[in-house]
Amino acid sequence: MILDSISLVSWIGVVVFAISGALVASRKEMDIIAFIFFGTVTGIGGGTFRDLVLGVIPVFWVKEPAYLLVCAAASAATFFLAHLTLSRLKFLLWLDAIGMAAFCVMGAEAAASHGFIVAVTCGVITAVVGGFIRDMMGAEIPVIMRGEIYASAAFLGAAVFMLLRDVVARDLAILAGVIAAFALRGLALHFGWSLPVYRRRSSREQE
Repeated sequence: MILDSISLVSWIGVVVFAISGALVASRKEMDIIAFIFFGTVTGIGGGTFRDLVLGVIPVFWVKEPAYLLVCAAASAATFFLAHLTLSRLKFLLWLDAIGMAAFCVMGAEAAASHGFIVAVTCGVITAVVGGFIRDMMGAEIPVIMRGEIYASAAFLGAAVFMLLRDVVARDLAILAGVIAAFALRGLALHFGWSLPVYRRRSSREQE
């Protein structure tokens, strides 16, 4: 069966997020079962939450169990290959950027019939929830809570896709959304951009 563009984006996102989850397990020096657990939860987490929000039952991986097998395979492979990456943290960040860019468009497409606001929101949910769960399980501060340009990049990608989907060819809208999200996140990683965070003022400053 030939995959259409959104299915291809979906599979890419699942694989890279599964690897990113497994890389967290590698940094914690866990066993192969933990690798598979981390990778699978990260790979399917965002899409599962999105489907539950939209009332899509059963969720996508119940309809297509192949997603679970691919997550497990990618995670197990990472157990044997993670040592080949010179900087697992840096590799994780760039893999995560690819997964985020793919999932934000996939999530928006899944909810497109509900209108722009819901679709973009579901795009962001799909892109960030898996990584959020991964970071929490790894006892790390989730990337979306560190002032990183991450959820905002997912928002941009989903919004670009939704704005273009009725204007240009579907495949071109998908590509534009993925590129927009990845470009913003990539530039933020390269240049160290981040969002301003709240700084508590001293009592004297408040007076």
